[in-house]
Amino acid sequence: MTSEQAKKRVEELSAQIHYHNELYYMQHRTEISDFAFDALLQELIQLEQQFPEFKTEDSPTQRVGGTITKEFRQVEHRYPMLSLGNTYSEEEIREFDQRIRKETGLHPQYVCELKFDGVAVSLVYEQGVFKTGVTRGDGVRGDDISANVKTIRTIPLRLKGQNIPDYLEVRGEIFMPIEVFESINKEKESAGEALLANPRNAASGTIKMQDSSVVARRKLECYLYSLLGEDLPVNTHAEALALIASWGFHVSQTWKVCNSIEDIMAFIHHWDKERWNLPLATDGVVIKLNEYALQEQMGFTAKTPRWAIAYKFKAESAATVLESVTYQVGRTGAVTPVANLRPVQLAGTRVKRASLHNANEIERLGLRIGDTVLVEKGGEIIPKVTGVDLSKRPAASQPFVYLQQCPECQTALIRKEGEAVHYCPNEKGCPPQIKGKMVHFIQRKAMNIDGIGEETIELFYNAGLIKSVADLYTLRFEQLTGLERFGERSAQNVLEGLEKSKQIPFEQVLFALGIRFVGNTVAEKLTEAFPRIEQLQSASREQLMAVHEIGERIADSVIEFFRDPENVALVQRLQQSGLQFHRIQKEVIVESEALQGKTFVISGTFVQFGREELKEKIERNGGKILSGVSAKLDYLVAGENMGPSKLEKATKLGVKIISERELLNLMGQS
Repeated sequence: MTSEQAKKRVEELSAQIHYHNELYYMQHRTEISDFAFDALLQELIQLEQQFPEFKTEDSPTQRVGGTITKEFRQVEHRYPMLSLGNTYSEEEIREFDQRIRKETGLHPQYVCELKFDGVAVSLVYEQGVFKTGVTRGDGVRGDDISANVKTIRTIPLRLKGQNIPDYLEVRGEIFMPIEVFESINKEKESAGEALLANPRNAASGTIKMQDSSVVARRKLECYLYSLLGEDLPVNTHAEALALIASWGFHVSQTWKVCNSIEDIMAFIHHWDKERWNLPLATDGVVIKLNEYALQEQMGFTAKTPRWAIAYKFKAESAATVLESVTYQVGRTGAVTPVANLRPVQLAGTRVKRASLHNANEIERLGLRIGDTVLVEKGGEIIPKVTGVDLSKRPAASQPFVYLQQCPECQTALIRKEGEAVHYCPNEKGCPPQIKGKMVHFIQRKAMNIDGIGEETIELFYNAGLIKSVADLYTLRFEQLTGLERFGERSAQNVLEGLEKSKQIPFEQVLFALGIRFVGNTVAEKLTEAFPRIEQLQSASREQLMAVHEIGERIADSVIEFFRDPENVALVQRLQQSGLQFHRIQKEVIVESEALQGKTFVISGTFVQFGREELKEKIERNGGKILSGVSAKLDYLVAGENMGPSKLEKATKLGVKIISERELLNLMGQS
């Protein structure tokens, strides 16, 4: 075949395959068999290998994947990806409409869309050809996942139609269809592998895989719902949705133009019932002003548009039978009861287990084995038992008796005064506690040891190589390569990761030790006050409590930890291995005294700064960072996805809640 003939055939094959792809994935029709389609694709792959100069950016062969991405580069969004304000209250939706009408003086149109539970993505096209796909990230910048996006067959690689701007962005939600999710889990179950948790997490994990050929096999899909760019040929959101659909984008046809608050409520009530018939999970409805001119008039708050709001559906509940209760032991010895249920379909997944929290919760619910219980998903992810249908209780059922001995080491459980949780006190001999402490030690916020994960710890422990975290630093190459399915490269990665961890600063090492009640922020405060481990070990209760934010509970826990000779010996072994047990004082660059005497708690993610950067910024301007919300707190700095418990507590205590922008204003900075 000549070069000219090859070029012509590549173009013919590409056009045919694009046509059949669109027919199958967008119109759900076929004109040829799978065998015939695969033959066309295989011919194109072979021609592109033989004549690589004719392989284009939008070739159908890009759908197959094969690109290996070691790291996802960060890309700044041209237009920030803001989040929406959420509500579970229909009354707040009515208030939103009243505010819009008051400020605009109009009875505006809205567009109602389903809020799909997937992974937000921004797609960039230049001259109608796909260029980049970027995750939401922190709203300002995200990860470039272009190679993986190309494998999603409902995302066009080249646009068709009229009025296509030279540059445009479309935004949407990448998701794993429930049918695909269940199929993958069936395969995993038959292979004895751990199951995927839910479709949303599965989509999130898949889209960040390093091998795009694996992504291609996961059959992700994408719904698009937003168009951005300059001088767009549309004046309303509804026009934009119709336009991007005409260009070849997959737009869910569940959206609707609503002319009144009654229309909005009817849409919400309809989909609250019908959402379970969709091919993916949806957790609410997004209500947007239709006219772009009115959107611009309403503007934005620090982190959300004032012209849109999201109504969240209440969690779905299902009834099933409580077959048994088992118990899990955590790294602190806390014993958590788990309900084993007769499998039931709930919020798009098959639920077999649910949390029972503690003995108090079991007593409050009045649970008995054999009861018909109500199960909900907190945030549509973690199932929990919320009630009992007493009318269906078996006549022979007996009151529930909570476990008295540790299920792992048979030590008698204890329950400390004022606490709801039972504990196993055998922290030195209870396997889950020993392994749990090791997993805590290696985590990113602690020693951040590359090459070691929870499964690796399990492997090393079961092989008898480690009994404490100090044993990690005595591992030898030949020990590791002697393990089943543990090659030379893996062994080298572990040893390099351990060596690198010796540079981790003292405050992280202290956190890694797993002293009860000593989290990241408390470890920071303690190492500031006691820069060397010897000073901390010999500190009295009064000296510890003199440190800002250190109360009786933390002080007693630290003293108890260092009173144990085994813990002291552990610290000595880690010191001998080369870990950092003295604080290297960082020079604080003073910018101003604008925040002098003021205290702050940071929660959530932010647009201009990472959380640690924001903490440093506050300290440079004279402020102090606290670890928790209390009546002494001056400001709670609220970011995206902040902890609801912090928000609730701050509101109850009357603590002032401010945004990132308001914080910068306090410092006299923009």
